[in-house]
Amino acid sequence: MFISGAKIIVETLIEQGCDTVFGYPGGQVLNIFDELYLNSDRINHVLAAHEQGAAHAADGYARATGKVGVVIATSGPGATNLVTGIATAYLDSVPMVAITGNVPCDLIGRDSFQEVDIVGVTMPITKHNFIVKDINDLADTIRMAFKIAKSGRPGPVVVDIPKDVQIGKCEFEAQAQPVIPYPVIFADDNQLKKAAEMIEAAERPYIYFGGGVISGRASAEVMALAEKIDAPMGCTLMGLSAVPYDNPRFLGMQGMHGHFASSMAQDESDLVIALGARFSDRATGNKARFNKNFRIIHIDIDGAELHKNIPADLSINADIRDAVERLCALVNEQKRPQWSARIAELKAEEERRIEGARECTFQKDCSNCTNPCSNTGIPAKNRLNPYDIIDIVSSCAGDAVVATDVGQHQMWAAQRYPLKTPRTFLTSGGLGTMGYGLGAAIGAAAATGKYSLLFTGDGSFGMNLNELATSVSQGLPVVIVIMNNGVLGMVRQWQTLFYGKHYSNTTLNRQTDFVKLAEAFGAKGVRVSTKEELEKAAAEAFSYGGTFLIDCLVDCNEFVLPMLPPGGSIDDIITEIK
Repeated sequence: MFISGAKIIVETLIEQGCDTVFGYPGGQVLNIFDELYLNSDRINHVLAAHEQGAAHAADGYARATGKVGVVIATSGPGATNLVTGIATAYLDSVPMVAITGNVPCDLIGRDSFQEVDIVGVTMPITKHNFIVKDINDLADTIRMAFKIAKSGRPGPVVVDIPKDVQIGKCEFEAQAQPVIPYPVIFADDNQLKKAAEMIEAAERPYIYFGGGVISGRASAEVMALAEKIDAPMGCTLMGLSAVPYDNPRFLGMQGMHGHFASSMAQDESDLVIALGARFSDRATGNKARFNKNFRIIHIDIDGAELHKNIPADLSINADIRDAVERLCALVNEQKRPQWSARIAELKAEEERRIEGARECTFQKDCSNCTNPCSNTGIPAKNRLNPYDIIDIVSSCAGDAVVATDVGQHQMWAAQRYPLKTPRTFLTSGGLGTMGYGLGAAIGAAAATGKYSLLFTGDGSFGMNLNELATSVSQGLPVVIVIMNNGVLGMVRQWQTLFYGKHYSNTTLNRQTDFVKLAEAFGAKGVRVSTKEELEKAAAEAFSYGGTFLIDCLVDCNEFVLPMLPPGGSIDDIITEIK
C-alpha cells in the first residue's frame, strides 16, 4: 500500500507487537500523533506530563514485560527531555526505542526552530541511533531498531525522523511477524568443562548474579545450579527479583548496601560464579582488595564486560540461560556441610549486628521520645521505621510490581521487600536517577494492568511529581509510599559519616503538603505516623483502584546499613552508627 511516513511508523510499531506507546506531542511529530489518533483502536498512547516521565514509563513498561518500550517526542526540547530516560535505560540494559521528530531535511543544520542534533547528543547513551532521511528506509530502520534493542544485551535505540519524511509517501508492505533478535552466542564446550572442573575443585563456591539473569530468562537454571553444587547465592541491585526472596540459598543483595551475610559470604568464598553481572564499583568497592580471596568464573552475553572492571580466571561470552543449563549438567551433585554451616553463622551474625543495632538505636531510644524532629516537627515516637513501612505495605500489595526512586528508600526496599518473581522490581541502578520511579510505576501499571507500588523519598518524588497527572488521568492503580524525612537522606548519611556532619543543602525546609498535592492532582492522599495508621492506609490503597499516595513520616537519622565506605572494602564495613 502507498502510505505516508507517519502511517508507516504506526503500522510498523503495530507489526512489531507494540500495543502501548508513551510520549508528548509537538510540532515535528504532529503527523505521527494524527496517525495514532486514527489508529487508537489498535495502539494505545499514554500522554505523559513531561518527556522524561514518558521515557521512564517506556522503561518501566519494558522492564515489567520484557518487551521493547516505545517513547515518542518532538524535536529540540522534546527530544532532549528524553535524554535522562534514555541514559537510565542504557545503563540498566533496558530495551527501548525512542522515536523523535526533527525539522525537514532541508532545514537541518540551519539552527531552525526547535532543531537539535539528537543523534549526536544520544550517541554515547544508546546501543545505536538513526536519522532517517529517505522514506524508503523508514520501515526497515524501525524494524532494525527493534532488533538491536532486544538482541544480546538489551538497550535503547533512537530513531530520528525529519518532518518531510513523515509527510512523504511510499509503498509499504507489512511483515507477518515481528523481527527476531540476532542469534545468541553459545558457550564453548571446553570452556564449560573448565568451569565445571573449577566448581568441582572449589570448597566454598558462591553464585553472584545480576540483571542479565532476568533479561536472559535464566532464573530457574541459576537456582538449579545452586542446588546441585550446594552454593549460596547473592545478587546485584539489578538482579533482585530473579530469585524468590525466601529461597533458602539466597542471601540477598551484596555490595555497598547489601546484606551483611551476602557480602561476607562472597568475600570468604574461594570461587565466585558471576552470571550476567558487570562488577560495578558499588558492588566491588576497592577493586584491588575485592577478589583477593577467590577465583572468578564470569559468564556474560556482552563480551565487553569480561575483564572490564575485575579480571576473571575464566571468562565466557555466552547466552546465560544456555550456558548455565549446560554447566549444571556437567557438574556432579555435591554437598558442602562446612560451607553451609559457615553460611548459617553469617546469617545469624547479620541478625545480631544489623537487626540488633537497629533495635537499639532506632526503636528503644526513641520509643518514648517527645522531642520534635527538626525536619518534620513530629516526635520520634510518632515516626515510622523504614523496615516496618516495607513490611506493612508489602503485606497488602499482593503481586504488585515494585518501583523505586533513588536514595535511602531504594536501598531499604532492595534489602527488605519480599520479591517473588522476575520483573517485579524496577529501579535505576546504573545511572541512579532520582525521579525515575513514578514514570516507571506508570509504565508497569499500563503494561500489566496490575497495581504498581512506588517507594520514594520526599527528595526524589519532588523531581517528577508532575506525573501524578498522568497516573490519575489514565486511571492507573498506582500506590505511592513516600518515606518523608525532610532531607536528602542518602546524601545526608554520607555527610554524617564522611563530611563532619556538614549538612550543606540536604535539609530541604520545604512546606510541601503531599496529601493536599495528591488531592490537587485528583489522587487520594493520606499521612501516617504510626504502624496502625499505615496498616489502615495500605489496606485502603490496594483496594482503591486508582492513584493513592501515603505520606510516611520517617526520622532523618535513619541510616541504610550495612555500608561500605566509598572506595572501601569489606574490611571497612559499617554495621552500626555510634
